[in-house]
Amino acid sequence: MKPHELKPSQARKKRNRVGRGMSSGNGKTSGRGHKGQKARSGGGVRPGFEGGQMPLFQRLPKRGFTNINRKDFAIVNLETLNKFEDGTEVTPELLKESGVVSKLKSGIKILGNGAVEKKLTVKAHKFSASAKEAIEAAGGQTEVI
Repeated sequence: MKPHELKPSQARKKRNRVGRGMSSGNGKTSGRGHKGQKARSGGGVRPGFEGGQMPLFQRLPKRGFTNINRKDFAIVNLETLNKFEDGTEVTPELLKESGVVSKLKSGIKILGNGAVEKKLTVKAHKFSASAKEAIEAAGGQTEVI
């Protein structure tokens, strides 16, 4: 293959410029047709509008509510704590630095998924009962911040 034989992998379509004269095929009304709401500037209807008929999202029954005071915890499982050395003090800052959690959110919650083989001092905002039990069984300590 020679440089003059190269072809682009995909043909690039030229963008359609509207309102640039009658010979362009999209002059005068710019492809909007004549008059009406959709022909006007800023015209058109909002998403979900059904021409005055009661919209679907209003016809469906509403259930439950969203608690604005909900706390969202960053979750860490026991098995991920094995990456730390024996006797390490595991804090939320250390977990963020080491990339175990990307965001601290409202705090850290340690869950009991997996097994912990090292003796660690874990400082977190919340612990599940099984996680607390497993850490202390491995000879470590738990501390609620």
